[in-house]
Amino acid sequence: MSTTVISMQNSIYRRRRAKNRLMLTLSFGALVFGLFWLFWIILTLLAKGGSAMSLSLFTQITPPPGSDGGLINAVVGSVLMAGLGTLVGTPIGILAGTYLAEYGRGGWLAPATRFINDVLLSAPSIVIGLFIYTVYVAQVQHYSGWAGVLALAVIVIPVVVRTTDDMLRLVPNSLREACVALGCPHWKMITMVCYRAARSGIVTGILLAIARISGETAPLLFTALNSQFMTWNMNAPMANLPMMIFQFAGSPYPDWQRLAWAGATLITLLVLAINIFARIAFRRQGA
Repeated sequence: MSTTVISMQNSIYRRRRAKNRLMLTLSFGALVFGLFWLFWIILTLLAKGGSAMSLSLFTQITPPPGSDGGLINAVVGSVLMAGLGTLVGTPIGILAGTYLAEYGRGGWLAPATRFINDVLLSAPSIVIGLFIYTVYVAQVQHYSGWAGVLALAVIVIPVVVRTTDDMLRLVPNSLREACVALGCPHWKMITMVCYRAARSGIVTGILLAIARISGETAPLLFTALNSQFMTWNMNAPMANLPMMIFQFAGSPYPDWQRLAWAGATLITLLVLAINIFARIAFRRQGA
């Protein structure tokens, strides 16, 4: 009786099946290894930061050593700078991504811009902080919330550019051709058809950019610095959660360390929620 291709008597089939099982085992082990550390980090944050969660955390400012207090000034500062940084960086990123996808299909400018954008996307955030320090902070000779906004906006821009470019290039050309056949201007085709088709993906990119800037410490170290007081003045040093965590976690005071864990838990839960929302949006976009 002849040996078939799919048979345990076939040496090639047995060898390939063994390799397949080995790779599946290694892949599953890598998955378990990654999830183990992820859940360990989350559980540690919840265990250490959850005990510090209270109403005073959102109603009182950061305290001196040995006193009770909260993180309201740091939360307000982070929300202001992250929100304004997103408002500044998002339109620039969307317009740049639109040019790359819709107008820059030929020539050398679009590929060169994509390459530079990818470099900026992977650049260490501390480099961006030093850049804003040189071009803005050193010129006005003081730290400020506006400097922090500029640093965060520079981080937002490449993320939104990349996502907008990719999502618009996924829009079928048949939709564009149908619009042109109906006499639709190019700008109206982009705003009324392409943006609507790629809306979920673009919004997802914006959410991912917000998640990235929420925990950035290095850019704010050279721009907004920090403050122990509640302030709405964007032209002065401003409190923020990443800098507060950096300062309090390295302090010898247990009450400050507890607040640092609470701040880290807040940021982690925020980023986790944003990423879950982004994944859901991507799934709907794919559907």
